[in-house]
Order: sequence, then structure tokens, then C-alpha cells
Amino acid sequence: MGCKGERENQERIEARKEKQRELILQLKTQLDDLETFAYQEGSYDSLPQSMVMERQRVIIEELIKKLDMNLNEDIASLSPEELRQQVDVAVAQIVNPARVKEQLVEQLKTQIRDLEMFISFIQVNPEDARKMRETGLHLMRRMLAVLQIFAVSQFGCATGQIPRTLWQKDQANKDYSPLIKKLELSVDQVRQLALKHQHQDHVLSYSSMQDVSLGARDELTLAVRKELTIAIRDLMAHGLYASSQGMSLVLAPIACLIPALTSSPQTMHPWELFVKYYNTKNGRAFVESPARKLSQSFSLPVMGGITVTPKQSLLTAIHTVLTEHDPFKRSADSELKALVCMALNEQRLVSWVNLICKSGALIQSHYQPWSYVANTGFESALNLLSRLSNLKFNLPVDLAVRQLKNIRDAF
Repeated sequence: MGCKGERENQERIEARKEKQRELILQLKTQLDDLETFAYQEGSYDSLPQSMVMERQRVIIEELIKKLDMNLNEDIASLSPEELRQQVDVAVAQIVNPARVKEQLVEQLKTQIRDLEMFISFIQVNPEDARKMRETGLHLMRRMLAVLQIFAVSQFGCATGQIPRTLWQKDQANKDYSPLIKKLELSVDQVRQLALKHQHQDHVLSYSSMQDVSLGARDELTLAVRKELTIAIRDLMAHGLYASSQGMSLVLAPIACLIPALTSSPQTMHPWELFVKYYNTKNGRAFVESPARKLSQSFSLPVMGGITVTPKQSLLTAIHTVLTEHDPFKRSADSELKALVCMALNEQRLVSWVNLICKSGALIQSHYQPWSYVANTGFESALNLLSRLSNLKFNLPVDLAVRQLKNIRDAF
């Protein structure tokens, strides 16, 4: 009896819901008819709601097709935020590639314009070319960079490299193993002498010899300057060349398109690499900044006690060597010797040399592809030099200019 009454009650509820749905449908239909009639009579300015929704439905369906959206799920089960995210993802799949293509097109247009300017430039007479070089050399570099990109893409030239055929005359002695052996012997010699001095004096000191030229009386100083520094110099010089203005500006970008050249590249001293690193890193501006000058005057830390980085210490060291040696026209060998002595004193020889040998711009511009530095990154040599890292040195840095400074001070 109870089950029967409950079933009848449920049927009455369902019948009531059905009547409500029918009533809602009738009201919607009447409303649509009323809006349509009023719109047709001119007394209703807006489109009837049914017509607006029909047109919106068409637009939405077309957008879904174009965006390739998967809306098989029940839209009613998704929140507005979830729907918005789906739309954003679909739009991004279409818009982003279009933006990338647009950027590529603009880059190609710019390259074409630069190539046209370059072609016009190379057709001028020598006098005009000289004037243009004096006033706009940077513009020519940019044009040639574009030409290099063109050569790489079309002819497979290695970016930033000069063809191996250019160096055929200088490839007779590529074996750098004798140079490694020479460095190893010099490192062992310096290490033995340093340990001998430290055993005797606990720490190397030259304070009592400030005004005397050390000459041959100091074995350790001679070993560092004449053996270790020369071994480092020779190994860093393996495959090192000075990229001339003519090569860097005219031949390098299109070198793969011309026959092998007969002229040999000009050699370069490794000390010049340190100077180039100093210049590219704005070393003078860093060292001569007001804050650093003030800190040096009062022996205060520059940045509130923060540890000086290897790069900062190297820039300062190169600046010191240049400041002390350049006025007296000292040789590149003398300046490199001073830097190596300073590096040993500060226990930074490995980190300073590593900074130079890991500088991509310097290596690509000044080392042949078969050189020791380009092939190994100077790794085995750095491992050898690390044998000296735990030793304390107090080597004279100004040995090459001390007498000259004394003579100058006397006047």
C-alpha cells in the first residue's frame, strides 16, 4: 500500500515537471513570436532573441571548426574558466606560428635590404670607399655579417670560421704534445723550488730585496719568468693568429666561396689575448670607477665585503700590468711574465687562464680549428697548472720596470 502511494506521488511530480517544461516552451515560443511581430512592425529596434542566438550559433560552430577544438564533452560540465582555457590554447596554436612566420619575413626583408646596400658599397671607387670606412665601418661589419649568414645557409660555411684551406701552409706542426711536456716540466720545476723555499722560510718573501735586481740569484723567480711563463706562452700560441681588418671585414664572410689563399696568417702574442679580453670587458671603466678608486685609497672592500670574482681580479691585474709596463714600452713577454707572477701571488693562475681560454668570441676570432686551445679548451694544461694552486708565492711583479721606475723617480 505504501509503495503504491509513493509511486503515485512520484508520477504526480514527474507530470508536474513535464507541464512546467511545456509551459516554459510555450512562453518562449510566444515571446519569440511577440519579438518577431514587434520587429517586423518596426516597434522593436533590436533583432529578436531567437534570431540573435541563431546567428551566434553559426559563428560559434564556424570558430570551433577553424580552431579545431574538441568539444565532445558536455559544455555544461565545464566551468567558464575551463572553456576560456580551451579557447586560448586553440587560438595560440594558430596565432603563434603566424607571428613567427611574420618575424622571419621581416628578418629576410632586412637582410635583402642590407645585401643591396652592400652591393652598392662594393661598386664605389677607392676614394669613396676610404671615406665610407672612416665614417661608417660598423655599418660595413653589419652588412658582411648578413652576407656571412647567406653564405652559411647557401654554401655550408662554418659560422665564424675561416676555411681550413686558408691555413694549409701553417699546418705542418700541429702536434702540441711537446708543448704539453714542456709545460709539465716547468710546472714541476717551479713546484719543487717553491716547496724548497717554503720549507726554509715557511712563506716566500722578497721584502728584503725590494731595491735589488734579482737576476740569476733567485732560482724561483727565474723558473717562473723564463720557464713557466714561456711554456704557457708557447702552448697558448699554438694555432693563434691575428685576424686582420682585411680578413675580418672582407674575406672571412665569403671565404668559402673563394679559392685557397696563399698568404699565411699573421701570428699573435698570447698577451694580446689578455689585452683584448680587458678591452671587450670594459676593463678600464671597471677599474677606474669612482667606487673602486675610493675603496683602493682607503683599503676598503668595494661591495660590502663581497668576494671579488675571477673576472674582476683579472681585469684589475691586467690594468695594473698595463699601467706599470706600457709607459716604459716593455715587451709582450715582459707583461705576460708580470701577469703570471701576479696570478701565482693571488693563487688565481688557473682561473685567469681559464677565463681567456673559455671566451668563445676570442677563440673563434683568433684560433685555427686545429689549435690546442680550440680543440681542448686548454683543459690538460689547466690540470697541470693546478699543481701550483695550493702554494704561496710572493713573486716580484715589476721586475722588468723596477730599474726604469727608479731612474724616473730620481729625476
